[in-house]
Amino acid sequence: MRLMLRPIGNSLGVIVPKTALDKWGLAAGDCLELTERGLFPRRRGGLRHEELDELRLAMALAIVRDFTPDQIRAQILANLSRWQQQGVWVSAFDEWREIASRREDGSLFAAMLGRHPQAVRLRQSAPYAGLLPPQKVRELNAQAAD
Repeated sequence: MRLMLRPIGNSLGVIVPKTALDKWGLAAGDCLELTERGLFPRRRGGLRHEELDELRLAMALAIVRDFTPDQIRAQILANLSRWQQQGVWVSAFDEWREIASRREDGSLFAAMLGRHPQAVRLRQSAPYAGLLPPQKVRELNAQAAD
């Protein structure tokens, strides 16, 4: 579908046909999301990958602020040991075990707080779960949903 850009005040805008709005379940006052890939209805019921990683990053930052590297490593190794005994294992856990066993704060913080692709991938399987109090996790989840 082609939409024509039209002058609206000092800006440009588009008129979205009612059939498209109905299909998306949108009405006046609802929001669309503009990304590099296009204009989309705001997703309901979940976060985009970028938003989800920002949430994981916020949780990792809260953990780094509240716990020592040794406490974080101990939680990582304890969770990994328990998960391996339960038969729950993904390849990222091997990487986390190596990072935690190295006792090198820089590589631990790089994995937890980095923006590079490896850190983003590792945060998808973060084994430091259980360190933050449930109330703090709820607060961070609520902030991410806004």
